[in-house]
Amino acid sequence: MAAVVNADMKIIDLLRVDEGIADILMDAGMHCLGCIMAHGETIGEAAQVHGIDANALVDSINSYLKSKGE
Repeated sequence: MAAVVNADMKIIDLLRVDEGIADILMDAGMHCLGCIMAHGETIGEAAQVHGIDANALVDSINSYLKSKGE
């Protein structure tokens, strides 16, 4: 079964689930993955700061993870 992420997960924890998530975040406009904020900020908080729809981003990540698990 593929991992499932949600908007309350910290960015650093998302990257531990699968490093390929970094590409999705970068494509969405989050280019500061190495930033210290990535260690303490949730995907929902980061999406808000960057003006990104958190639900759509989480859906994209979960679709990616599901496709890898199939």
